[in-house]
Amino acid sequence: MSNKETLFIKIKEVLFNFNFEEITAERKTILQPLIDFIQLKIENQKDVRLNFICTHNSRRSHLSQIWAQTASYYYGIKNVYCYSGGTEATALFPKVAETLENTGFKIQKLSEESNPVYAIKFAKNQSPIIGFSKTYDDEFNPESGFAAIMTCSQADEGCPFIAGAEKRIPIRFDDPKAFDNTRLQTEKYKERSLQIAGEMFYVFSSISF
Repeated sequence: MSNKETLFIKIKEVLFNFNFEEITAERKTILQPLIDFIQLKIENQKDVRLNFICTHNSRRSHLSQIWAQTASYYYGIKNVYCYSGGTEATALFPKVAETLENTGFKIQKLSEESNPVYAIKFAKNQSPIIGFSKTYDDEFNPESGFAAIMTCSQADEGCPFIAGAEKRIPIRFDDPKAFDNTRLQTEKYKERSLQIAGEMFYVFSSISF
């Protein structure tokens, strides 16, 4: 059974609606350094380590990590390890888990403290992604040889240097937090999640191996 077949059905249904032609030329230019980093690692038969970084590691960085890991699996690109972190640790925002669950991910909440741990699964027979808020230099994350992908302007501008990063790549996304506690919250979290998903799938669809 191929990777594409083992992805959970609801996630696959979401993917069928992706149209990479809808990604603007400007966004594709922004995404190109990430494509180049991954491609070079694959060509040199090295592990690909991607650390998605945002201020609180609560929304965009988690969505990016999870969709990137899912995309690499879907396209059969091996030895890709996706992480996320913040400039400070808070908690994975519950609406993010809800949004992913509504898209087809199987999610279990493993703890109940103020910074709970989630198991996030995207395919049959695959280990879940462990999601919780942490700093980008947490022991759970890689120490060296990784690309630091800056997913928000505050972290991008506030952290010009990421220790251990082989490459620093700004790929900013608008924060769905702006719509918290409004009638548009569910719609905007879904919109941001699908934007990130489409762009991560575009990135990994561009890799030759």
